[in-house]
Amino acid sequence: MKMQQFLQFFTQELTNWRRQYKALRRKGKLMRSPKSISHRRELLRTMLKNVLLFLSKTNDKSVGVARRRHRRKQERALQSKAKSVKTKNSIYVVCLDWVHEQRSSVILAIAIVSLTGVIGHKLYNQTQLQVGNLVLQTIRAPYTASIEDQKRTQAERKAVSNSSLQMLMVDARMNEQINKDLQELLDDGNKIRSIAGAFPFFDPVILSISTQRYLRSCPDSEWQALLLAIENSKNQQKKGTGRTTASSRPSSIAAPNQERKERTTPTPQKTQPVDFSQNTGFTQAVAELESYRVTTSEKNLSLLIAKIFETRQRYTQATAKLLLLETVNPEAVYEESVLLNLLDVDWEKTQMGIHQSTERILTQGIPQGLPKNILQDAVSLQLQTFVPEDAETLASKLLLAVLKPNLQKDEEQTRQNAQKDAAGVPTVMVKVGYGEVIVKKGEQITAWNFEVLEHYHLIRREVKWLELVKLSGIIAIAIGIFVWVERHIDYELRERDRLLVLLLTLSVPGVITIGLPYTTWSALSLLLGSFYGPTLGLTVVGLLLPILGISLDMSKAALLAGVGGGILGSYIAQRLRSREELALLGIAIALTQGGIYLVVKILIGQAFGSTWYIVFREAALFALSGLGWSIVALGLSPYLEKVFDLVTPIRLAELANPNRPLLKRLATETPGTFQHTLLVATLAETAAKELGCNVELVRAGTLYHDIGKMHDPLGFIENQMGGPNKHDTEIKDPWKSAEIIKKHVTEGLVMARKHLLPTAIQDFIPEHQGTMLIAYFHHQAQQMAQEDPSLTVDDADFRYDGPIPQSRETGIVMLADSCEAALRSLQASTSAKHLGEKRSLKDVSTEQALTMLNNILRAKWQDNQLVDSGLKREEMSQIAQIFVDVWQQFHHKRIAYPKLKASSVARNS
Repeated sequence: MKMQQFLQFFTQELTNWRRQYKALRRKGKLMRSPKSISHRRELLRTMLKNVLLFLSKTNDKSVGVARRRHRRKQERALQSKAKSVKTKNSIYVVCLDWVHEQRSSVILAIAIVSLTGVIGHKLYNQTQLQVGNLVLQTIRAPYTASIEDQKRTQAERKAVSNSSLQMLMVDARMNEQINKDLQELLDDGNKIRSIAGAFPFFDPVILSISTQRYLRSCPDSEWQALLLAIENSKNQQKKGTGRTTASSRPSSIAAPNQERKERTTPTPQKTQPVDFSQNTGFTQAVAELESYRVTTSEKNLSLLIAKIFETRQRYTQATAKLLLLETVNPEAVYEESVLLNLLDVDWEKTQMGIHQSTERILTQGIPQGLPKNILQDAVSLQLQTFVPEDAETLASKLLLAVLKPNLQKDEEQTRQNAQKDAAGVPTVMVKVGYGEVIVKKGEQITAWNFEVLEHYHLIRREVKWLELVKLSGIIAIAIGIFVWVERHIDYELRERDRLLVLLLTLSVPGVITIGLPYTTWSALSLLLGSFYGPTLGLTVVGLLLPILGISLDMSKAALLAGVGGGILGSYIAQRLRSREELALLGIAIALTQGGIYLVVKILIGQAFGSTWYIVFREAALFALSGLGWSIVALGLSPYLEKVFDLVTPIRLAELANPNRPLLKRLATETPGTFQHTLLVATLAETAAKELGCNVELVRAGTLYHDIGKMHDPLGFIENQMGGPNKHDTEIKDPWKSAEIIKKHVTEGLVMARKHLLPTAIQDFIPEHQGTMLIAYFHHQAQQMAQEDPSLTVDDADFRYDGPIPQSRETGIVMLADSCEAALRSLQASTSAKHLGEKRSLKDVSTEQALTMLNNILRAKWQDNQLVDSGLKREEMSQIAQIFVDVWQQFHHKRIAYPKLKASSVARNS
């Protein structure tokens, strides 16, 4: 009994729930709303709650009555909710339907509002009171406040910033130049010393350094007297020892070549000898040479005299070189007495000390305007440590000759310090009391008055509605021109295309609005040109030029530079067939923008003068911005193509790549269909080219039009490879066979959507078949119906679901698909028929093929398959002729080889 009551109750609950559910879903759209889900959940919860309540209190009639009352109450509540939801959702649906129907007008309104809003952003918050305006009444402070005096604050901060210490940094290039000049001077000194020869030139123990200096540099008269003194001393010594010598014989210690001179030169008259006994250097040299003669042989003394003579000659050449340097450069730093008299060791120490001193001084830095005496003192202090005392004077002259200021202003560090110092200056606050006069009637508003009025919100900001209306009118006219151009081009824009054009157009004034002068002209032109062709791209760029020139405060040179790059990109972009070519176009756009900017600046005369480097820098930045936005456009292009379902020549070329996954599967799984596809593509491409259609779209669409045959490859005869036909051996039901054939369209659409093929490519899959009749199986069905009267044949079962071709491209593919099989069958039949005839197979096949194709195309036209394609009746014969011409190229006439007799074949084998 309890179980029976439970079943009755459960049946009632199901009936009530079904009735309420039907009430909610009378309009199917309501059940898709989020609120309907919550209602269904509430119904289920209520039903379960009542079931549990019934199970717990089955015998309690009062509870049952209460439950029924509660259920009725819930039903009434649910019905009222359903009515409210129905009313709300109906309004919502009506609004959506209206928006969908008027979507073109809605997008037009959005375009006008958004463009006006972005371009006219400065018109929203304009002030009625401006600096310099006359006030019509006295304005007083409504309350006491401390207000920042921005002008005084900025003035004080500027003063502190200007008075901040300049930061200096070492100029590395100047250091290199100083070291280079110093090395050149030292190299000159080394050359002169190398001419003079090594010093000391003899052992200092035998000849002192001072004697060697004297012997090198003494006059010739003293040198001759010195030689004579030594000779006399020798003669006296010989007399004292009792030896006699011939006075006419030349002295053994005479200078080299002296004997030769005495033979060729007449003997001069004897002059009064000069007394050099008071000359310290002379007497010391004679004494040291005499001492050396005593300690060694006459031969060694003669060798020493020869060496001294050679050293004197080299010294003379070195002094002549020094004199020449002084003649060429009056400010020469070398002196004979210092440079040539330094020992070799001291000269090496001097050079090393000069380099070390230079490095220290340059490291410490030499500022501009340093007094000369301070630099001299610094040089002297450094040289005392590193240079021998005898060479200090020479080293000082060398350093002072090359040292220059090597400290320059560190702009960045100086600016940072100035900013830091300026930031430490407190703001200047001015107290304005309650009722204090801010500006009197009839006076002009100053900058300080404007700040005070701004603080009290008394400047009365407003929206310049009249200016916004004018701007909206200009933009509306520009959009009207765009719409007119759109209707006169071959490309039909969808609403999503218009939305994309609007977004790309907004990018140009949007970038200007945020303060960047380097706008997105190059990206706009590349994307619009490649997506929609040069006409729409040039239209948008041309319409933006006057609007931005009138409405925004921007450089005319920058505007013209951007427009020039935009025109170039719009005109060329769609002609390119690879991303690499688009990248090169981006470089061309960059050069165009930079070049136009520079030319405009040159024409207006701003490229000459002190600011020429700024002009060249800006031109370079414009070029780089053009290249940068082009790179951005190339990066965004694939995403925009997918999001907005666009097909560009580049994307179509990528889709037609045989390595794409779907095409690789088609070639592998259905080789016969793939060969059929390639032949159809060849026919359709040629016809599309002759008729001026989109060849890239036809090629890509044809390659994918039969991908649905991969769901059952053996269901199509071209993949059976001469094997048994499953329709005759397995299926034997024309209705099922027709379903298999029709299914390649639906399955193809599923595969295309799964692989995210563009809609334009997907359209080829159903439209290439249209609503054509599957004649073979339709004929089989009619024959079966004649044999079995119980069977009825409905033509709809044997027709494709459509739609019929909606474009010239899909219409051409339909015709090519129908004609390819006929041409292939004609080739096979005519080859067999005329194999032994002498007349031309080509002539017979061409006539038959043209007649047959005309019949096929006429049948398609009469079947109303091409009424929406845009193809004309007179184009049918042209298309047929094109198909035959292509077919002839594939099946050209071949050479007839002579038949071989069996005996000759046997011999050859």
